[in-house]
Amino acid sequence: MTFYHECLGGELTLTKLGDTPMKDQFPTEKHGRIINAHFKSGEIEFSATDWMAAPEYEPHFGDTFAIFVLGGGYEELKAVCDKLSQGAQADRFQALHDLPFGTYEQFFDRYGVHWIFKGDGVTPA
Repeated sequence: MTFYHECLGGELTLTKLGDTPMKDQFPTEKHGRIINAHFKSGEIEFSATDWMAAPEYEPHFGDTFAIFVLGGGYEELKAVCDKLSQGAQADRFQALHDLPFGTYEQFFDRYGVHWIFKGDGVTPA
């Protein structure tokens, strides 16, 4: 991400796992991983992440990437997530919830594709 930032300018925000409430769920050696990198330069905007998964799961070739979708509010994301997550892997599913950087959901769909969603705002009470 720093390379893209150097090439395109703009703003880069990096959030490490160790700086989030989730850090206690993972071993300290994973705390330096970037859980969210957000880049914006003019109309160009994208996000990325180091591979993150359950603390007991180790990466395998082919499962170290994700489609990262930036959306609007909770209701907009929930409608999309509910459709895409039909048949998702139950053991690796995180429903839409709030994190320090926004509303968040992730899952592996029925085809094994890893989806990560980040939205603005707060989950309705």
